Amino acid sequence: MTGMCPELYDPRLGYDPARKLTDGDVQDLKPEGWWGDDGKLFREFHFDSYPACVDFAVRVAALAEARGHHPDLHIYFRKVRVNYFTHDAGGVTALDLENARAVSALWDEVSGAREAGA
Repeated sequence: MTGMCPELYDPRLGYDPARKLTDGDVQDLKPEGWWGDDGKLFREFHFDSYPACVDFAVRVAALAEARGHHPDLHIYFRKVRVNYFTHDAGGVTALDLENARAVSALWDEVSGAREAGA
């Protein structure tokens, strides 16, 4: 893994391209179901209804607030797209990957409850 900086985001660092992962690192390290494209990490989550989309987006927002790292959220009729990109690093960082994994765990929890009929 080249170009990967192990430090987590610290806002005092300012713009630091050394934290930005290479496209190859993003492809190698991205969680299952996530995609890397144009320096962003994203995944689409599909639902049966618009209210279910909004509920999931609110949960992602709460998770992001608790973790202090916020994705771009796009709510569509029956899907939510979550984009991670660290603006001051100019691309995907290790923190984006870590938070994508947390969103995937949330999805596993939500989709498991949906399958169980809850």
